[in-house]
Amino acid sequence: MTNRSTIAVAMMLAVATQAQELSRKVKTPRENYPNVDVIYDSVTAPDGNRLRTIVTKPRDTKGKLPVIFVAGWLSCDSVEAPPGTKDASGLVFQSLARLPQFSLFRVDKQGVGDSEGSCAENDFESELAGYRAAFRALNKYDFIDANRIYILGISNGGGFAPLVPESEAEQAQVRGYISVGGWVKTWFEHMLEIERRRFALMGKSPAEVNDRLKGAATLYHEWLIKGRPVDDIVKEQPQLGELWPEGKDHAHLYGRPLAFYQQLQQLNLAAAWSRVKVPTYVLHGEFDWIMTQDDSELIAAYVNKNGDLASFYEIPNTGHTFQHYLSLADAFKGKSAPFDPKMIGLLADWLRNEAITHED
Repeated sequence: MTNRSTIAVAMMLAVATQAQELSRKVKTPRENYPNVDVIYDSVTAPDGNRLRTIVTKPRDTKGKLPVIFVAGWLSCDSVEAPPGTKDASGLVFQSLARLPQFSLFRVDKQGVGDSEGSCAENDFESELAGYRAAFRALNKYDFIDANRIYILGISNGGGFAPLVPESEAEQAQVRGYISVGGWVKTWFEHMLEIERRRFALMGKSPAEVNDRLKGAATLYHEWLIKGRPVDDIVKEQPQLGELWPEGKDHAHLYGRPLAFYQQLQQLNLAAAWSRVKVPTYVLHGEFDWIMTQDDSELIAAYVNKNGDLASFYEIPNTGHTFQHYLSLADAFKGKSAPFDPKMIGLLADWLRNEAITHED
């Protein structure tokens, strides 16, 4: 092959590679840290959408590193943590990205950040499939020890985390779990529990809370158990309309489509956590009004049936995930206090103890 031909082929390959790269949609600067490599990559989900992945590792790493794999929340917020972020989860990710002796792997779900697709219309099964594709992509990085994976599940991810590794071989790659603000009961139970708390925090009297909950029980049973569209339920029983959290939008809840929650209702997370046989750290915020302390304690209890593997800790002055609040009322209003770095220590200390100290 002539030099001219070689150059032409190289240029064609470069153009093809560039065409495959996931374009940047987000306007914020990319993450960067001293002495840390930040790799913006992508993985293709089974539905064909390319999902943004962000991988970090200490610079000049020798050998393979244990990896923290993030299974994220329900909302359509990005896991990217750009410079200057004030978001509590973003601050935690920035610290974990700088944690020596670890790699951190995050993926944005469909339609979030640079990822292709529509988060508002994406169901849970497609989202889970995206996480599973990202989990399998860990094997392609030569600096990641794919047999030393620690899954950090946050909020919804704190519930479904053990579903991410699908096969027995993949489950064997996981060395530990951290669940933050997770859930383990049925989604129907969750909706009744969160609605009771929501009505009370709205200032309703105990009698009003009970009356409203009777209506909510009917609404969510018709929707989640019987599988009926919310619009049909409200047309048939108009008095239930005022109880629906999204007002006149009967096609979405918390920014996700109704099918998302119907699929959550089909899960058996008690069974999933009962199969976990690795160290597990379960965290719940004192002022978390979204998920119950009982859910977190149950996760630890189910894992501990397989041995002395799980520990539970109720984090003082903390909300649903990593936010710092001074009261439950402040948490409900979203009135946060300055970020408390103790959150970082809780995670980092457990990870170092399990992945570094125990491994040595």
